[in-house]
Amino acid sequence: MINVKDLPAPNDTYPIRRALLSVFDKTGIVELAQALHKHGVELVSTGGTSRALEQAGLPVVRVESLSGYPEILDGRVKTLHPAIHGGLLARRTDPEDLAQLKEQGIQEIDLVVVNLYPFEEATSGDDVTDATAIENIDIGGPTMLRAAAKNFFYVGVACSPSSYPQIVSELDATGGSLTLATRRSLAADVFRQTGAYDTAVSAYFDGAENRFSTSEGLQQTMRYGENPHQKAGLYGNTNPFFEALHGKALSFNNLLDLSAALHLIDEFAEAGPTVAILKHTNPCGVGTATSLEEAYHKAFSTDRQSPFGGIVIVNRALDLATAQAIDKVFTEIIIAPAYEEGVLDFLMQKKNRRLVRTLAPAASDASKDVRSVVGGYLVQDRDPALPSFELLKNACTVVTKRQPTEQEWLDLDFAWRVAKNVKSNAIVYAKDGQTIGVGAGQMSRIDASEIAVSKGAKSELDFQDCVVASDAFCPFADGLLEAANNGAKAAIQPGGSIRDDEVIAAADENGVAMVFTGNRHFRH
Repeated sequence: MINVKDLPAPNDTYPIRRALLSVFDKTGIVELAQALHKHGVELVSTGGTSRALEQAGLPVVRVESLSGYPEILDGRVKTLHPAIHGGLLARRTDPEDLAQLKEQGIQEIDLVVVNLYPFEEATSGDDVTDATAIENIDIGGPTMLRAAAKNFFYVGVACSPSSYPQIVSELDATGGSLTLATRRSLAADVFRQTGAYDTAVSAYFDGAENRFSTSEGLQQTMRYGENPHQKAGLYGNTNPFFEALHGKALSFNNLLDLSAALHLIDEFAEAGPTVAILKHTNPCGVGTATSLEEAYHKAFSTDRQSPFGGIVIVNRALDLATAQAIDKVFTEIIIAPAYEEGVLDFLMQKKNRRLVRTLAPAASDASKDVRSVVGGYLVQDRDPALPSFELLKNACTVVTKRQPTEQEWLDLDFAWRVAKNVKSNAIVYAKDGQTIGVGAGQMSRIDASEIAVSKGAKSELDFQDCVVASDAFCPFADGLLEAANNGAKAAIQPGGSIRDDEVIAAADENGVAMVFTGNRHFRH
């Protein structure tokens, strides 16, 4: 273990007098440099960054002026020099460090702004070569970042354009300094990002199909996790997808429900007015109609008990009539892409109710689906949103003698989109753009079917001539017979059971049209 020198504690603030800027992603770099220049900061830079700053009319000192050496080896070596790293690593409260800087003619560097070559982007294609991968491994950048982060007692560091506003704001507030708390926080971001960067590089050379790393920092500390005794935090960046407009901060469980709702509503992006009600990430009911108000009543009537304390999401601007209908039941969160005039004012009368606006489809999220297991993580691609009705219909195979009617096709499409978002084992009954029974998370498909029917029966819904969807194949004919006995005239399922022939025969005997999708949608 390296001994620790007995040095005076660092100051809370140190003035930023010299900054080294060297970025691949030049988003916001000119604006940051202008703010630094305003505070009298000397700008040191490299290559393309220095050219961008000079074109903006800013005075720039080329990094070779500090090192005394030009960039060499096609830019592979430009900042790897004691004149740079001595200026970054010197302890400002250590007389010996400062004496050595003076002896060697090294100038202190107070702020480093660096972002890295886009390794993951450069190696994402199927035809990427090792030569391409190698040239996109950043060496000087991570080295400077880690040096500055290690010396956060005295040096500030930024590894992402998202940090620039915080830096500018603090410089303005302090007259050109960064606080110790900010320097420490920025250093944590650096070690998180460089760690993720190294993970991505090693995954490439290991040939790992699922490259998992988290370069995103802590976005929000939660009051607690699923339960009050569990600590929790939100990592990443949810800002592109939704914004909270009103109410208490979103909890751990709220965010889980919200995420499930966003993925569910994506399945109905091309549908008419659609409303989904969810509880504990499962749909209680979904309805599509000519108006949102009618769609809400369809969704609610599926299960009149479970929506209490649930979440409602719509695929249209929320109108006042629908808002008034939702308001009659205690609802934790309401999510909409927009709110018509007067609707927010009405809904905000309940101060703790959370109101959220969607900004982008969840389907556009490129991040992986990650789950923890004992000793590690399981990482997979997200189950993508289903294609349009016509594409889905054409991809399916009718395996029974009877073909679905056009209305049955519409209901099968509807039921399949809902079943995809129900916890396995999942059974969904639907009719005329409405869920009439949802059975979720059961050990047996028969149990899931019985629960779905019992919920619909409580609401006195008519199951005659409905359709049924199963998220995975029916292993025996009993599930299909159960559905037929309950009034189902068409069924949609992946197929693939060794007893498919028995299930198909049972469907034919009962006049049920059955469609195989070829794809299952487990949600464990």
